[in-house]
Amino acid sequence: MQSQSFSRRFLTMKREKMAHGWEMAKRNKGCYLFLAPYAILFFTFFILPIGTSIVLSFTYYNILEPPRFVGVQNYINLVLQDEVFLTAIKNTFVIAVITGPVGYMLSFLFAWVINELPKWLRAVAVVIFYAPSIAGAAFTVFSIIFRGDNYGWFNSILLELGIIEAPRLWLTDPRYMMTILIIVILWMSMGTGFLSFVAGFQGIDRSMYEAGYVDGVRNRWQELYHITLPSMKPVLLFGAVMSITGAFNVSDVPRALCGYPSTDYAVRTMVTHLFDYGFSRFEMGYASAIATLLFLIMILCNKAISALLGRVGT
Repeated sequence: MQSQSFSRRFLTMKREKMAHGWEMAKRNKGCYLFLAPYAILFFTFFILPIGTSIVLSFTYYNILEPPRFVGVQNYINLVLQDEVFLTAIKNTFVIAVITGPVGYMLSFLFAWVINELPKWLRAVAVVIFYAPSIAGAAFTVFSIIFRGDNYGWFNSILLELGIIEAPRLWLTDPRYMMTILIIVILWMSMGTGFLSFVAGFQGIDRSMYEAGYVDGVRNRWQELYHITLPSMKPVLLFGAVMSITGAFNVSDVPRALCGYPSTDYAVRTMVTHLFDYGFSRFEMGYASAIATLLFLIMILCNKAISALLGRVGT
């Protein structure tokens, strides 16, 4: 009897909450109408593709034929049979572990330094640092710099100095390709995260620094740790998400500089592997399995970074 009475009370409370929520929704329907365009676009171009990719990852789908359910066979093939995928995972994590944190710290450091410049000089510096991340000509420049003959700038300098006796194939030799790729990615890492840091520094209330010096802050490092970082937690989290996303989504740089496919798959990444199966071989089910694994890895990394940044300044 007591359990039935509790169940009735629970159902009554639930109906009351639903009725109250529906009343609030009707009262604020204008707000929902304003949110509708973004919600529709977000669902259409983000939620729906992710859901579709997860469903297709359990099928064999070659675009020409209807999807055929194969269960977890795509994932089994990825982990146990696809040696190139294992190489791609290793390369992706090497790139992410190096370029992600280093690019993140460099973006924050340069934004911190730029914030101290006069307004007009700060605007020029932001353009100079941000331009490489959007300049498609960067691939052409680095292709010329690391060209594998005497006309390559790097080879020419090293030959002139007597450091090497013959030109090195920087972009096709597996011994050098990963190092060159990491250098280029770091040089191009001043993107959206860098701009968010610049904006974050500008949004900090200056009176907080004055209050900090009254309370005992004596140098710039204490100011940074006790005032700047806690005030920029949302921006730091956004920059971390963008840095992780950029580090795991590396594909254009290795394909443009080192060829497709690269020598011995030395700079093969998960996204490049996905591109190969999805757009070269048209095995969309297999490509969707790769995309799903990459999505899960990025979610876990974002959770870990969020937990770490949550402790900043506490």
